[in-house]
Amino acid sequence: MSVVTRFAPSPTGYLHVGGARTALYSWLYAKSQGGEFVLRIEDTDIERSTDDAKQAILDGMDWLGLNYDKGPYLQTERFDRYKELIEKLLAEGKAYKCFMTSEELDQIREAQKERGEKPRYPGTWRDRTDHPEGQPFAIRFKNPLEGKVVINDHIRGKIEISNTELDDLVIQRSDGTPTYNFCVVVDDWDMGITHVVRGEDHINNTPRQINILEALGAPVPEYAHVSMILGEDGKKLSKRYNAVSVMQYRDDGYLPQALINYLVRLGWGHGDQEIFTLDEMIEHFSLDAIGQSASAFNTEKLIWLNQHYMKSMPVEEVAGYAKWHFDDQNIDLSGGPALEKVVTVQADRVKNLKEMAQISRYFYEDFEEFDAAAAKKHLRPVAKEPLMVAKTKLAAINEWTPENIQAAINATAEELEVGMGKVGMPLRVAVTGGGNSPSLDLTLNLISQAKIDQRIDKAIAFIANRENS
Repeated sequence: MSVVTRFAPSPTGYLHVGGARTALYSWLYAKSQGGEFVLRIEDTDIERSTDDAKQAILDGMDWLGLNYDKGPYLQTERFDRYKELIEKLLAEGKAYKCFMTSEELDQIREAQKERGEKPRYPGTWRDRTDHPEGQPFAIRFKNPLEGKVVINDHIRGKIEISNTELDDLVIQRSDGTPTYNFCVVVDDWDMGITHVVRGEDHINNTPRQINILEALGAPVPEYAHVSMILGEDGKKLSKRYNAVSVMQYRDDGYLPQALINYLVRLGWGHGDQEIFTLDEMIEHFSLDAIGQSASAFNTEKLIWLNQHYMKSMPVEEVAGYAKWHFDDQNIDLSGGPALEKVVTVQADRVKNLKEMAQISRYFYEDFEEFDAAAAKKHLRPVAKEPLMVAKTKLAAINEWTPENIQAAINATAEELEVGMGKVGMPLRVAVTGGGNSPSLDLTLNLISQAKIDQRIDKAIAFIANRENS
């Protein structure tokens, strides 16, 4: 049997990390088995579904690199198929028309609650044939009255639910639209889904869906219900509470490889290994190795992984992702060094790509003012002579290389008989505008010789103004 898995989000909000992990597990299982991965957009909640949310899901999947073999399918484009099968169930006596109004059902449920009973539809119209003419009706599935549903869950083991716990589910609303639980069943059947990986909040839906599948004569897929992710405050992440959009992680400067590696370890593992290539994930992944316990999100761990990937991935790849952040911060890359060179000198100095762009502006643009604290400390009158001597020696360099730049800085310190800090720090502030940068030889090498000369002149003028004020 060829494995087919699916990810089926509803477009009522963005793709958050819980959904992304579910998608990843489903994707990995399909890839590990040489199977197919399907993307399906479950948009039957027409009032709450939006085109923006659909696009956010597609953007998130694309950024994460979770390519799908089929789809994206939209449930709203399959209403004729759902209607056809609902009519089939009606004709076979496996579903029925229910004329109970929502007000009547609410009254019944309130009375059940007062008696301490589980609120449920009592089956009022299950066997009635005295249908009122011209009255609106829903269609309910005739759930079996006896027996039980057994789910051999890949993560939770054997789950048994008595059919007496389940009431007759509405499969078509009174306005003629099909309901979520019915659409899911039909889609899984039509799309040949063999394994359903989804959140544990769907466990209550699974026995109902299995009963409908069996009523249709459809094969029942295998199930794996994944535990929830907890926030750093210990509370459950959800679309409505504390869950961050996948694309927000991109905006905050994380690499998708880091987020993928982080998410796969939120519930699954292979020995003590922490860092996995995608190929290693595919090779080792299994549904049975996913843990049952909820996992807590840890931002510090994600930052650590992000730093690892910034330093270890091919610099061209990192630069490709970094460019988005430089563009987002309106940094024009055309007047400076190749972005790959900036990534090389900055990757081990930052937590994320957004921060990399923020601290690298001086490579591409002149700055209006020096950092006040750095200038106060390092652009003092005593720094004027070291800057003037360094300016002369740097301007005399014929081949602009890190080695020659360092030699000029060393020669300045020797000529003035001062420590390197007396030359290096004023020069760093003069060239970058602040007190932090990669090593001076690498930093200056990525800025043109003429630009260095101009910036040192600006720093000398700044010191002169301080002396005269």
